[in-house]
Amino acid sequence: MTDPNAIQPSALDQLPDRDPEETAEWQASLDAVAKAAGPHRAAYLMRRTLERAEAGGIALPKLLETDYVNTIPTAAEPSAPGDEAMERRITAWNRWNAAAMVTRGSKYGVGGHIATFASAAWLYETGFNHFFKGKEADGSGDQLYIQGHASPGIYARAFLDGRLNEQHLDNFRQEAGGNGLPSYPHPRRLPWLWEFPTVSMGLGPLSAIYQARFNRYLTARGIKDVSDSHVWAFLGDGEMDEPESTAALALASREGLDNLTFVINCNLQRLDGPVRANFKIVQELEAQFRGAGWNVVKTLWGTAWDELFQLDTTGALVRRLREVPDAQVQTYQTRDAAYIRQDFFGADPALVEMAKLLSDDKILECFHLSRGGHEARKVYAAYKAAVEFKGAPTVILAQTVKGHTLGEGFASKNANHQMKKLTVDEFKTMRDLLELPISDSQFVDGQVPYGHPGADSPEVRYLQETRAALGGPAPARRVHPVAPLPAPAEKAFASFDKGSGSQNVATTMAFVRLIKDLVRDKESGKRWVPIVPDEARTFGMESLFPSLGIYSPKGQTYEPVDRDQLMYYKEAKNGQILNEGITEAGSMADFIAASTAYATHGEVMIPFYIFYSMFGWQRTADQMWQLGDQLGRGFLVGATAGRTTLTGEGLQHADGHSPVIAATNPAALTYDPAFAYEVAAIVKDGLRRMYGEAAPGEDPDVFYYLTVYNEPMPQPAKPSGLGIDEGIVKGLYRFNTAESAGLSPVANAPRIQLLGSGTAIHWTLAAQKLLAEEWGVASDVWSATSWTELRRDALEADAALLRGEERVPFVRQALQGAEGPVLAVSDYMRQVPDQIAQWVEQDYSSLGADGFGLSDTREAARRHFGVDAESIVVAALAQLAKRGEVKATAVKEAREKYGL
Repeated sequence: MTDPNAIQPSALDQLPDRDPEETAEWQASLDAVAKAAGPHRAAYLMRRTLERAEAGGIALPKLLETDYVNTIPTAAEPSAPGDEAMERRITAWNRWNAAAMVTRGSKYGVGGHIATFASAAWLYETGFNHFFKGKEADGSGDQLYIQGHASPGIYARAFLDGRLNEQHLDNFRQEAGGNGLPSYPHPRRLPWLWEFPTVSMGLGPLSAIYQARFNRYLTARGIKDVSDSHVWAFLGDGEMDEPESTAALALASREGLDNLTFVINCNLQRLDGPVRANFKIVQELEAQFRGAGWNVVKTLWGTAWDELFQLDTTGALVRRLREVPDAQVQTYQTRDAAYIRQDFFGADPALVEMAKLLSDDKILECFHLSRGGHEARKVYAAYKAAVEFKGAPTVILAQTVKGHTLGEGFASKNANHQMKKLTVDEFKTMRDLLELPISDSQFVDGQVPYGHPGADSPEVRYLQETRAALGGPAPARRVHPVAPLPAPAEKAFASFDKGSGSQNVATTMAFVRLIKDLVRDKESGKRWVPIVPDEARTFGMESLFPSLGIYSPKGQTYEPVDRDQLMYYKEAKNGQILNEGITEAGSMADFIAASTAYATHGEVMIPFYIFYSMFGWQRTADQMWQLGDQLGRGFLVGATAGRTTLTGEGLQHADGHSPVIAATNPAALTYDPAFAYEVAAIVKDGLRRMYGEAAPGEDPDVFYYLTVYNEPMPQPAKPSGLGIDEGIVKGLYRFNTAESAGLSPVANAPRIQLLGSGTAIHWTLAAQKLLAEEWGVASDVWSATSWTELRRDALEADAALLRGEERVPFVRQALQGAEGPVLAVSDYMRQVPDQIAQWVEQDYSSLGADGFGLSDTREAARRHFGVDAESIVVAALAQLAKRGEVKATAVKEAREKYGL
């Protein structure tokens, strides 16, 4: 049995020791220090030695944790420019108004959060006063990802600088009547202020990383030099438990994104209690970020602690700080000096002696008030270190007290995230603490007043002047006037109108062929941003590798294994393709950054993100909602779509519901095109609407979701006649009739209307032929390119009728006069085609692939779900039998004939 105390072999044992005697001397020295000065001194010397080795370029594993002290000691802190006393007064006003806004709104039951901004106020103010570049100077300014729960503090600052008034503040979380403020950063609700939605926790940090990366991409490709832009992400320590929060840390360090800073507000509390009750979240995060290759700056203790650290000649204080769990630190915040003397200092004889030198007031000042995140000088030092650090992103771990300055009823209390108001007495205590000139008489009828020093006060002038020097107000969203992109040459789209002849072409391939032509366009080609999560070969996109290149900040430092092949794997510093590896979340973050570049950087980009349809909306629907909130534009493409089309992949790959999820997103225009010419028509219209000249009443701030299939089929020519393009875009048009299909029905034959979408159109066409040739039934086939858009149009028509306006839904217009019942078919669950049922005047029924998917041939899967041609025939006969238009026995005969 192995002795657990024995020295285990290390990686170094695999190498020959060139000087065993020297090695033994080093080991003996370490043993001697440990024996004479204690193991903590030995550990200290080892850490310093490793740090020296790293600074000297000696390749060693990095230290993942440092002591629970500030990274930048007080003696090394730079002097902050500006007037700290003035900034303290500004911060006091903002603290007051943030709390007043939420408290005043609480009487309406609208909620709000007070404690988060109270802890983070200096983290924001220091940035606004000295670091965050605005958008009115050269370049694009900085990108600010504001912690969602801190939004009242941002509104309070906008009130102070004149961008908001008291009416705005009183309409916090009351938007229905207009002139209101959204609860959190929502660009769609307040597009002049907010740039990035962040309150769906975890998405902010992920998006910030990919935004910083996209900034580099724009610069490298020569679209716009945004190298002066810096991305700041303000996060909560509890938020870092979300998997998305840390999903891309390695990407940020691997690509050296020193244009990115995370500021994590470590108030040690999440929504219900301590983040790490029995552990230390700061140490955990430090190890995580250091391990991922980030520069870590810890800003934990305020200047009041300097005296204590100077007294710590034995290291006992540092040891105790490292061992006390976070929940106990939170408890110290609420207890008196006697408790702290006994519980904290009483744990070590050396600390007992230290405590004898400290007054109760000093102990309370340190343990109740003095945190690094509450002192402008220490926050400034951390920010300056972050922006000056090169070669890697920086994370600042700033320790604060949740509910700071709000009084004993808030500070560090487990419930403070849900506490929505202060009493009048608590406000008066807060006023006195912040030294604000607000008199008791201003509290009218128990209502807390807003505070403002005056539009021409020194505070407001200082605030506005500092922002002017940094490039204007922040946060701010600006949509710079840009000319509409010229439409690509018609040839790129028209080439699909003639069909594929005898060649079988999947709609996935049709889309890729269209993109190949569009990226060659002289005017808009460079604006396309192809995004793929390591499935380019699955979608037939490998031919784009050598022509467009895959973006890599290092270019290609190796010779690719397929270099002698025509479609070799090519990476380039100015590559156009973003191939993110196996990460749908990262790819969506790419898409969001690219799709909003028109506002962030004043540069119109056209992203398309192609993915396994099952792993798009199902896995990252929250990001699609973020995309809609951020007013993104572009094309999402769900490839290998449908429940029965992707054979052999099984239950978790068979998509039967992505259009249902997409239909819930108001900004998503969802299409299920059947033919190549439909794909071309939809993309053409999307480019017009989002990047060209939108029609009156059309919202350009939308994105398109197209489902395309990997089933090679003959692509027909585009039917001639009026209204085809309109029908494709609006969601429905008649592809053929029994007569135009050459099926020559007999006079007065029963007739049915067959609606199909996507790949289901082919089974529908096969059923049309069977119905005519074997059952004497005439049928017309319709292509339903968008069940969702048909439904939305119908809902708008219903709303118009309630307003007294006469309007007929497009689906009813299209089917008007169509003879017989309607049978709708798709490769998705029946809920997809059933979206239009209530607006169809004819008898309506549907077929779909409800249930879990399975592995088999396409034919077997379609028979299993009852959506193949024969199943459609039986369903059509059943519809007609109900109406007495065919014999009831025909249904049974058909079932038996087809073996159903």
